[in-house]
Amino acid sequence: MIAAQLLAYYFTELKDDQVKKIDKYLYAMRLSDETLMDIMTRFKKEMKNGLSRDFNPTATVKMLPTFVRSIPDGSEKGDFIALDLGGSSFRILRVQVNHEKSQNVFMESEAYATPENIVHGSGSQLFDHVAECLGDFMEKKNIKDKNLPVGFTFSFPCRQSKIDEDYDANVVAVVNDTVGTMMTCGYDDQQCEVGLIIGTGTNACYMEELRHIDLVEGDEGRMCINTEWGAFGDDGSLEDIRTEFDREIDRGSLNPGKQLFEKMVSGMYLGELVRLILVKMAKEGLLFEGRITPELLTRGKFNTSDVSAIEKNKEGLHNAKEILTRLGVEPSDDDCISVQHVCTIVSFRSANLVAATLGAILNRLRSNKGTPRLRTTVGVDGSLYKTHPQYSRRFHKTLRRLVPDSDVRFLLSESGSGKGAAMVTAVAYRLAEQHRQIEETLAHFRLTKEKLLEVKRRMRAEMEMGLRKQTHSKAVVKMLPSFVRSTPDGTENGDFLALDLGGTNFRVLLVKIRSGKKRMVEMHNKIYAIPVDIMQGTGEELFDHIVSCISDFLDYMGIKGPRMPLGFTFSFPCKQTSLDAGILITWTKGFKATDCVGHDVATLLRDAIKRREEFDLDVVAMVNDTVGTMMTCAYEEPTCEVGLIVGTGCNACYMEEMKNVELLEGNEGQMCINMEWGAFGDNGCLDDIRTDFDKMVDEYSLNAGKQRYEKMISGMYLGEIVRNILIDFTKRGFLFRGQISEPLKTRGIFETKFLSQIESDRLALLQVRAILQQLGLNSTCDDSILVKMVCGVISKRAAQLCGAGMAAVVDKIRENRGLDHLNVTVGVDGTLYKLHPHFSRIMHQTVKELSPKCNVSFLLSEDGSGKGAALITAVGVRLRGEMTS
Repeated sequence: MIAAQLLAYYFTELKDDQVKKIDKYLYAMRLSDETLMDIMTRFKKEMKNGLSRDFNPTATVKMLPTFVRSIPDGSEKGDFIALDLGGSSFRILRVQVNHEKSQNVFMESEAYATPENIVHGSGSQLFDHVAECLGDFMEKKNIKDKNLPVGFTFSFPCRQSKIDEDYDANVVAVVNDTVGTMMTCGYDDQQCEVGLIIGTGTNACYMEELRHIDLVEGDEGRMCINTEWGAFGDDGSLEDIRTEFDREIDRGSLNPGKQLFEKMVSGMYLGELVRLILVKMAKEGLLFEGRITPELLTRGKFNTSDVSAIEKNKEGLHNAKEILTRLGVEPSDDDCISVQHVCTIVSFRSANLVAATLGAILNRLRSNKGTPRLRTTVGVDGSLYKTHPQYSRRFHKTLRRLVPDSDVRFLLSESGSGKGAAMVTAVAYRLAEQHRQIEETLAHFRLTKEKLLEVKRRMRAEMEMGLRKQTHSKAVVKMLPSFVRSTPDGTENGDFLALDLGGTNFRVLLVKIRSGKKRMVEMHNKIYAIPVDIMQGTGEELFDHIVSCISDFLDYMGIKGPRMPLGFTFSFPCKQTSLDAGILITWTKGFKATDCVGHDVATLLRDAIKRREEFDLDVVAMVNDTVGTMMTCAYEEPTCEVGLIVGTGCNACYMEEMKNVELLEGNEGQMCINMEWGAFGDNGCLDDIRTDFDKMVDEYSLNAGKQRYEKMISGMYLGEIVRNILIDFTKRGFLFRGQISEPLKTRGIFETKFLSQIESDRLALLQVRAILQQLGLNSTCDDSILVKMVCGVISKRAAQLCGAGMAAVVDKIRENRGLDHLNVTVGVDGTLYKLHPHFSRIMHQTVKELSPKCNVSFLLSEDGSGKGAALITAVGVRLRGEMTS
């Protein structure tokens, strides 16, 4: 045994001439932080090349997609078989996962040897042997008759598509041991998104954004990438740091020129590296007084386990003496210290290199997440990391220096990668079952062409009912005459006020219309809010508030005085008795002011003006916003004969032949019909396509049972439909880890504008998560994908339903005129149509498919329905003048 004074000598005289000579001798193995940062940069470049379709074929770091898209979320359960094949023996495990019991994971396993002739035999022999052992295991466990899912950890660079079966098992997942390690640790820590092996071999995997993986279709979500980083440097990119000993190791290996990084790092080679260094140092007289024994010259006589033993703090020098004596070199005390120092330099270099490559992965994760500081967990396995006395401490210390902006927790995999294979299988089963249930729910919102044609047919039938005198009283689509009989002809002239009331905000406008060769419309406007207490107070309070805002605007513009003509855009269902009079049928969009329904809205406005006693206005026209939109667009495009609003609410109007409007006398000419199609379905004719979620939104609305078509389309309700689906999915454990947050319970919190933002093609999932975070919803990447999917399904249905209604309208115009083909323009307004990234495209496509004989153009109303109200007023004033003259 070495005396205590020798240990003291080692620690106090570490920098004596002998150690300095070794430091100088192995200087190339001592890597500065600057060099390690450079290696980190090189590896980042290699990762990028491996992920690229163009550069992957020549990349050495292959960055292999694993098709593992999700880590465990804690809700996995079931009974699984795991095969762990990675050496001269393999394990078969039965893994039972039950998240409802305190014993979450129960495992029983058995090891099976792989005979030498099978290890070096054919692939079919190997897998026949595995299948035979699997059959034996299942028989022993009395589970041969169960169809258990099988996960297969296969830690070699090859693929096997099938195991020949004489038992009933379902191979669900084939995973690399590194992935298995990440998944094992991921079950215990859901922040785990990196797997690391530092043992006989070395490798790493991590969760990459799918949008960066060129080799796999799709850009939503993440996928685990098996880096296969052992091949880093095979293209010569590490030649400047490889030493003569590394080259000698490589020349003597079974795969020269391959896995060069692994040969500098992993446990399979560190012992051999040290042996080669000791041989050369002995030849140069720096060790063992120049003695070289046959044992020292024999490959495999000095193992990485010997390196670990020699580096132990207390007994390291004693171990060195024993190991070197076994090699027959009769070491001195100085020799033992020197050999320990050589071992330290070789293992330290390994730890530094792994820290550099892992640092590159952590930097990429941080960049992907767009966060200034990364917090993550790395699952680790491997004998070198686990058993070497100093390795993990050195590795962690270097990593902290190289990536100071990352807080990394290292979680040791206690159960090996076999459990990981079972977890991959469990996750696959959970996701498959979740996907089935999610699709089952969302299928109710997916409408076939046949179903949309049926909606179009029903809309047409309801339109006919609304136009006929006999059926009008029963009709839900009221088809209200607007008394607008003409679009602008270009001779309109003058200054007009317009009032545009359609939601929680309204506008007052001054519109100056000039006729002549250069027609011109100049507008000035101001927006005013209507508080909720006034929206839902008395009618007198509501109209007094409106007149107060008009007064403010007239002062603002300096035009209070002369009696001006006014057009009133009133975006609620009214039965008009003339151009300047209309009876309110029902409130929508959250309004509930009393003493208004059944009254003439124009009269309510005139009365409020009289009460104010400040000014007088000539209310010439009362117009629905849809009609106003049509008139605005018709001023620019004479073929515009249809108006459409898709915003907070949804409605349409069109120019109908007077002979079809039975509610009014006269057969000559046309009249704009305000359809009030939001009530389509109020008689139950859409019940077969309404879902439980639609019914829930309707039930809690201010006008339950009313405006059912609108509630499936418009911006006021789409967000609420989505919120109810999200609550359902959360209750079923598909979202937010099954935790329903207080914000998610809040009615109206998921506004339709969030659908528009979330569905933007330019928006990465990271930004989707940020939007959900604003709503107090802490989402994972998988949550974000599902939320985006739900938003897409709901908005697509809305666009298709709107398109089916519009197809019914344009086809009616075509048939009214007996045309084989119709060219028509639809004037459109509304935030949903304008701002949603896909709504307009889907709606246009639906109209095209359902009405192939109509060429429909859509013209966006840039100036809103207020300008339309002024134009209708101008037309009204013109027609008045024509009549009096």
